[in-house]
Amino acid sequence: MYLEHFAIKELPFSLTPNTEFFLNMASYHKAYNMLMVSISNREGFIKVVGEVGTGKTMLCRKVLNTLEENPDTYVSAYIANPVLSPKGLFLAFAEELGLEADSDIGHHSLLKKITKVLMQYSADGRQVVLFIDEAHAMPEKTLEALRLMTNLETEQTKLFQVVLFAQPELDEMLREKSLRQLLQRITFSYRLESLDREGLERYVSHRLATAGYNGPSVFTSAALDDLFAASKGIPRIVNILCHKSLMVAFGRGERVVGREPMRKSIEDTEGVALPKTNARQFAAAGAVMVVAFAVLAIYLVGYYLR
Repeated sequence: MYLEHFAIKELPFSLTPNTEFFLNMASYHKAYNMLMVSISNREGFIKVVGEVGTGKTMLCRKVLNTLEENPDTYVSAYIANPVLSPKGLFLAFAEELGLEADSDIGHHSLLKKITKVLMQYSADGRQVVLFIDEAHAMPEKTLEALRLMTNLETEQTKLFQVVLFAQPELDEMLREKSLRQLLQRITFSYRLESLDREGLERYVSHRLATAGYNGPSVFTSAALDDLFAASKGIPRIVNILCHKSLMVAFGRGERVVGREPMRKSIEDTEGVALPKTNARQFAAAGAVMVVAFAVLAIYLVGYYLR
């Protein structure tokens, strides 16, 4: 692999949501602060929406890690795959709370067990927060069951909070009349945006530095221009293309990733392409170079034949 070649200690562009690589840029900083303030204020439902690959899971794990650093205050539950029936959701929540419940347990009995442990946590001064990733995949009946479950409360406060991480499809679901009550429960919402050109350069540099790189820029400005054009600033695609282009440069024995390794990586990645204008500009630049070398060759031949 290219680690030794580029003097890097670990893979800088892995797709695993390692929070050590979390970059506290404006969009993510605002989202993180919104989540922490909303959680500390015991707000009801909180929603974070973003396109595929914009870093929702990374943000979710960052918040989870923060809460887990305060076990006397917070109890966190995390459901990564919410494609569940209403009872399946309750069973998953119970498991996250440390409860043992057989799948054949009755709905009422299961809810009583969950309520009992939530009441105990509340009496101990501990706040339960349920995180649901990929919430757009939840069936409508399960979303409604989740809303009904949040009716569990004492005279002073709700027994648990819900944080939803989802693709924009969730917003479309919530516009349905049948889910209007859930929509009204969402007190705070945030939309994660993709990186701009400046943010992308910071993102790439940050991940390389976090991985142990300490040297001049690995990616040329032209390569980053193409990376931004092809990835549209989506972090997951940025990671894929950077990883591949580092491999290409390593195979060529180069210590700088220029435009050609980046182009090869883009061509090798399904669902990713440069805008036609960029491709034409690159082709035109290549044609100019060919003509320039031809003119230079003719000049040198003429010079030596004098």
